[in-house]
Amino acid sequence: MNTLHEFALRMGDNVLILGHRVSEWCGHAPVLEEDIALANSALDLIGQTQLWLGLAAEAEGSGKSADDLAFLRDAWDFHNALLCELPNGDFGQTLMRQYLFDAWHLIMLGKLRSSSEERVAAIADKAIKEVSYHVERSRDTVIGLGDGTDESHARMQAALDYLYPYVGELFVSDKVDEAAAEAGIAPRLEDLRSEYDLAVSETMSAATLTLPGADFAHKGGRTGTMHTEHLGHLLTQMQWLQRAYPGATW
Repeated sequence: MNTLHEFALRMGDNVLILGHRVSEWCGHAPVLEEDIALANSALDLIGQTQLWLGLAAEAEGSGKSADDLAFLRDAWDFHNALLCELPNGDFGQTLMRQYLFDAWHLIMLGKLRSSSEERVAAIADKAIKEVSYHVERSRDTVIGLGDGTDESHARMQAALDYLYPYVGELFVSDKVDEAAAEAGIAPRLEDLRSEYDLAVSETMSAATLTLPGADFAHKGGRTGTMHTEHLGHLLTQMQWLQRAYPGATW
């Protein structure tokens, strides 16, 4: 098993798929300021994708590029968390999904800055500057909408109830995660949970929202064994140009 390749692929797939999801709001957000903010977040995530998938391609050593990994794989070859591929839903659901991922992403990148693999540490050091802004913005929006009107509160609670069962996958380790931790490339996922739970609990309390009590977690995205039907639809939009015109360049 090529541990560095597999780990970088997972990190890259997370931000690629979420970045594409967020980009779907471009031109459709409720106000211009939010439209610009979402577009900028999407661009940040796609920029991070280039770094992670570039590292994955380099570690694989088969001559592939980051573009090859992004555009020439099928759904069953992707290893993103299921949370990232879920549909945007309404604006509140999009920002709730963003916050739940951002909170994990910030903690993970903070640990990766101390990675034994210099290239991983360098990517984390660059990405954490952007993600620090992402989590600040998504947290403020979740609090504002959760503790807003009756309508916005109800929508945010519904979004939390729907999305929270997908959070657990972010902390479930498999042989790739265990090998990465053993090599000092990445932290043990379960070691991130307490810090994450504290941050999310404080945010939801400020937003007057109630965290679901069940511990059930949807799994299978990170291992590639089970994705939702939504990923296939996303990839048909994201990959169609390269599939229709292989090797096309601007």
